Amino acid sequence: MVDDFGVKYINKEDALHLEKTIRDHYPMKSDWTGDRYIGIDLNWDYTNRTVKLSMKGYVKKALLQFQHKNPTKHYAAPSQYIPPNYGQKQQMTNIDLSKPMTKAQTHFLQQITGKFLYYARAVDCTMLHALNDLATQTHSGTQKTMQAVTHFLNYCASNPEAATLYRASDMILHIDSDAAYLVAPKARSRAGGFYYMGNRNKELINGPVAVNAKIIKNVMSSASEAEIGALYMNAKDAVPMRTTLAEMNHPQPPTPIRTDNSTANGIVNSTIRQNRSKAIDMRFYWLRDRVNQKQFHIHWAPGAINLADFFTKHHSPQRHLALRPIYVHTKASPTGMQGCIKLLTPLTNKITPESAIKLNIPAGTLSALAVRARARARA
Repeated sequence: MVDDFGVKYINKEDALHLEKTIRDHYPMKSDWTGDRYIGIDLNWDYTNRTVKLSMKGYVKKALLQFQHKNPTKHYAAPSQYIPPNYGQKQQMTNIDLSKPMTKAQTHFLQQITGKFLYYARAVDCTMLHALNDLATQTHSGTQKTMQAVTHFLNYCASNPEAATLYRASDMILHIDSDAAYLVAPKARSRAGGFYYMGNRNKELINGPVAVNAKIIKNVMSSASEAEIGALYMNAKDAVPMRTTLAEMNHPQPPTPIRTDNSTANGIVNSTIRQNRSKAIDMRFYWLRDRVNQKQFHIHWAPGAINLADFFTKHHSPQRHLALRPIYVHTKASPTGMQGCIKLLTPLTNKITPESAIKLNIPAGTLSALAVRARARARA
């Protein structure tokens, strides 16, 4: 049994012939407006060559199903943020000593993660990190986990109607990769990846076609190894995407993957020789071979402009509010990398126009940096 599928056609006669052939053998319904697909509402703008994806009423129905009341205040972040104490020499691990969840609470948590995972993947990727964090605790959660569930549902109630906008592009796959070292239980690290379709000049920013927010199963021995692990995971996921795009008549150049770790970049591109006393998982060297085969182009850029950083750690509500227009479509959403830089201005003050040339930052972004540099000089 097939639920929904879409067909792209050039001649309507061909589509009508396909419809008749299927209808002769199977019961079916046709929707020629194309405004809904697998539960996703599609708002087409053929003049501006955009499509906006949303799932109207999905969150409200889900909250009604789970009998969750609307919070009295606005929640800007899907998970609780605990700021680090930068003046403290040692950052101690927080040990959860609260009671384990009951079977009913465990089932409730499983329902929550299952219900919102599809919505997060389809239109609101800002939920993915929190959902992944909750999903890892379905068998070992505590009462503190249930507090995190309540916080997440409050975030959903505060941001019920998200949307993602896709713009026409050259259909070139771009990837931002990042990792957070030792942030998960059992001394594990987290990998993040942001995949989008852009142009050859690297200036267009688009809605994500996929987002990774996963825990690296192996225990990494260093931050650079965690970054290589994230690059490996994102590149492996990109291989079938490259094949699909090529079969859709969108041939791909070496896929650009951006990382903010210079050591990982040097090891993968063979510009840094690894110390023999340092062991890095042999599987990760698959990526070096693919770089040599011109399948991927891995380059370094500052973490401030790495779009995958958002999915590797818990951020403050202020940062969520500032960066939400990048990941979810709003009136303030940027159309290019230059607009992203404006939203990331507090984090990019240390990037000079001179260093931007070496970082392979697009010309539009470079001009924005130059304007801010002149403004700082006048101040």
